[in-house]
Amino acid sequence: MAVIVYPDTVEKEIKKASKEAVYYASKVAGQLGTETIALALGTLEEDKLSTLAKYGADQVATVHDERLDHFDSCAHTKAVAEIVEQYSARVIVIPYTNNGQGLAPRLSARLKAGLVPGAVDFPRTDGDFVVKKGVFSGKGFAYYKINTDRKIIGMLPNSIGPQENPKAGAVEQLNVTLEDSDFTVQVKDVQKSTEGVPLSEADLVVSGGRGLKGPENWGVIEDLAETIGAATACSRPVADSEWRPHHEHVGQTGQTIRPSLYIAIGISGAIQHLAGINKSKVIVAINKDPEAPILKEADYGIVADAFEVVPKLTEALKEKVAAS
Repeated sequence: MAVIVYPDTVEKEIKKASKEAVYYASKVAGQLGTETIALALGTLEEDKLSTLAKYGADQVATVHDERLDHFDSCAHTKAVAEIVEQYSARVIVIPYTNNGQGLAPRLSARLKAGLVPGAVDFPRTDGDFVVKKGVFSGKGFAYYKINTDRKIIGMLPNSIGPQENPKAGAVEQLNVTLEDSDFTVQVKDVQKSTEGVPLSEADLVVSGGRGLKGPENWGVIEDLAETIGAATACSRPVADSEWRPHHEHVGQTGQTIRPSLYIAIGISGAIQHLAGINKSKVIVAINKDPEAPILKEADYGIVADAFEVVPKLTEALKEKVAAS
C-alpha cells in the first residue's frame, strides 16, 4: 500500500522538482498512513540517494542500470510498473516535468490507473480521493476524483515548495526485467549548458518580451539578471522568433515557474504567459503600454520605456551590491 514517487533522476541530479515530488509524496503517505518509497532509476551516487530521504523518503529503491541514465519513456514505464507491482503500491507521484509528461500517461495506461496531470495541491483523502489542478490557463481550478484502485498524480513543478522532511531512507537495490528491445532511444552524445541559473531552479527570474524589439537588445535583460543573480526567461513570441532558446520560454506551452521575484520587461501578459508565472510570489512589470494585461496582474508596475528604466535600475542595484 506504499506511495511510490518517481523523482526524475535521469541526469544524476536531484533537481528542485524532484525534491518537491518526494516531499509531496511523503505528505500523501502520511495522510494514508503508509510509507514513501522513492524510486531512483540509473546509476545514482550514494549522496544523491540520501537526498531523497532528506525530503521524506522512508525507503529508497534503486535500479542500478546505466541504460536507465537517459530517459526512455518505454523502458522507464516498464521499470516503474514492475516496481509498483512488487510493492503493491496504490498511489504513484510523478513530477510533471518534460520526462514526467512522457512517463505518466504510459504508466497510467499500463497500470489502468487514473491520472491527474498538473496537480497543484495535496489530495483530499477523507473518503474520496480528490486532486486539485489548474484549468483555463491558470484562471481557475478543478477537482478530480480518482476512482481507480491505483492512482497517479502528476505534480506540477513549483506548485508545492520543497521542504525537508527527514526519514530513515534505507537504500534497497532492486532488479527489473529489461531487454535491449525495451529501449527505443539511443543517446550518442550529451552537451549541457553550464552558464547561468537553471530556470526551473531559480528563485529570481528576469524575463523579456517583444518590447525588446530584437535579440540585439537582450543585453539589458542579461545585465540585470547577472546583477541580482537571476535566471533569464522570455515570452513565447520571443522564443518562436528565435531571439532566445525555447527552454527559456515560460507560459502555458512553456515552463511553469514559481520564483520569489519575477521581473517582466516588455511583455504584454497574454493569458497563456500568465499561466506560467501566476504562482510567482512577487511580479514586477515594466511596460510602456498602460493597458498591458500584465500590469493588472503585477504586484508592482512601471509604465515607461524599458530602454530608459532598466539600465537605470541595473545601475542602482549594482551600486547597492557594491556598497553592501
